[in-house]
Amino acid sequence: MAQDREFDVIVYGATGYTGRLVADYLARTYGQGGEVKWAMAGRSADKLASIRDEIGAPADTPMIVADADDQASLNAMAARAGCIITTVGPYQLYGEALVAACAEAGTDYVDLCGEPGWMHEMIGKYQGAAQASGARIVFSCGFDSIPFDMGVWFLQEEAKRKFGAPVPRIKGRVRKMQGTFSGGTFASFKATMASVQKDPSLLGVLQNPFSLSMGFDGPEQPHGMAPVEDTDIGAWAAPFIMASINTKNVHRSNALLNHAYGRDFVYDEMMMTGPGERGKAMAEGLASTNMMGGDGPAPGEGPSPEEREAGFYDVLFYGIAASGDVIKVGVTGDKDPGYGSTSKMIAEAALCLVKDGLTTPGGIWTTAPAMGSALVKRLTEKAGLTFEVEA
Repeated sequence: MAQDREFDVIVYGATGYTGRLVADYLARTYGQGGEVKWAMAGRSADKLASIRDEIGAPADTPMIVADADDQASLNAMAARAGCIITTVGPYQLYGEALVAACAEAGTDYVDLCGEPGWMHEMIGKYQGAAQASGARIVFSCGFDSIPFDMGVWFLQEEAKRKFGAPVPRIKGRVRKMQGTFSGGTFASFKATMASVQKDPSLLGVLQNPFSLSMGFDGPEQPHGMAPVEDTDIGAWAAPFIMASINTKNVHRSNALLNHAYGRDFVYDEMMMTGPGERGKAMAEGLASTNMMGGDGPAPGEGPSPEEREAGFYDVLFYGIAASGDVIKVGVTGDKDPGYGSTSKMIAEAALCLVKDGLTTPGGIWTTAPAMGSALVKRLTEKAGLTFEVEA
């Protein structure tokens, strides 16, 4: 892993919608030149300077010109950082060169990827190089999939204390959420669909909940694609759009943790819509809505500052022990999930890798096995998340 680099973290894509939010968070939270040494990176020095001034970052904030089409610029950038934060997506179009640079340089890497086909490909290509160099490559360090991956991990740690063993079944249920999609999220979805049209074999990767689990094929999982009346929780539930990536990351975490949750572990995610006929009608309405239909916003667009501040999320994790005993954990976030909260989560994940004395070796990781309790501590102290056992 990288030590004694010029910068602790570099925000690559700082002129984009989400990258700007990450830079703004670092500037407001850590300033410049103090406990965290950080820099902004992107394709245009002029635009970087404009964003620096717009967000009120210190005038001496370093700026680095790097381009996804210029491998040499990415190599040079990676060599200067302990960790690269990249918000430049869709990652399947613009991400591989930076993964290669970080894996070669021994530089930690975090992104916001929710593109399992590309992640599957990158694991196959760069796991060995990352292990050899000491680089910790961690995908999906935003709303997909930190609250869910870490929520499951937190519940299992509590279950071991309460029951003496992990639980074999967890239900992830989004109780409340207010937020919107940005142009970057929409572009990633469109790029994934285009990739499947070119290579239909990718559909199997997208549909298999264990496609990121290092060859492990676990028990049948609930598909979560139709409304259900969840009698355990006492409410109807609808399909949740992020479940297809989150569940894969949770199962990969289990595999990377040497199946600490068990080889028979079953996990699904849905959105709670409430009890009775009203809950049923809401679940059916959500299931019939194509949330990624139409043209969508353009890249660089997203929710307004007021919308980000008004956003929030509240997720229930409902664990069922082999005995039938139940343990419940709530995870909440205090901002718009995809942007206000995500910008804080990815920044703190990067700082966790480079600042918290982790012994995690090089390789391609998910958040729970890579960072564990150190990340929960940062998220609760800095990023506005809560992790709480519920009665």
